[in-house]
Amino acid sequence: MIFKVVVEQGDEGYIVASCPSLRACVSQGKTREEAIANIREAIELYLEPSPNELAEREGREVLELTL
Repeated sequence: MIFKVVVEQGDEGYIVASCPSLRACVSQGKTREEAIANIREAIELYLEPSPNELAEREGREVLELTL
């Protein structure tokens, strides 16, 4: 998947990165590179389901989709 990320100057000298496609997925860093690395990690964590959400039970099927 490809996500668009907005990188902009924030308060107190930090660089803020956000992913508009994933509401409330925002991070920051002292440098542009750090902010991008941090938003990458934030996106991965945002998309990671909890094990309970993937538990298979009777009448329930867990599938994988590629977008």
